[in-house]
Amino acid sequence: MKVSRRESTRRRHARVRRKVLGTTERPRLAVFRSNQHIYVQLIDDTQHHTIASASTVDPDLKSDLESGANCDASTKVGKLIAERSLEKGIKQVVFDRGGNLYHGRVKALADAAREAGLEF
Repeated sequence: MKVSRRESTRRRHARVRRKVLGTTERPRLAVFRSNQHIYVQLIDDTQHHTIASASTVDPDLKSDLESGANCDASTKVGKLIAERSLEKGIKQVVFDRGGNLYHGRVKALADAAREAGLEF
């Protein structure tokens, strides 16, 4: 029986989440990629608290973007989350690709966040 793409992503995400845990000093940078947008959050798993977030539906970015579903948009979201985390004094994070393959939009977001100053 063929497994759906959504089910494959869910299984990969569960496998990644068994190993990845965000702490107060080093929160988890969680990525969710839909067909039309990309969302990213900094999460402290010990306190179950979202520290910062950014996405292509943010008012700061939405007007600048032609589409929320391309690598250019992901790069801008990566820069924005890095700025917001550095404002809160967070420089090191653990990257959670959310079950998505480290390729395309997810890789563009990660590379932009690294260039803007985040370490992972």
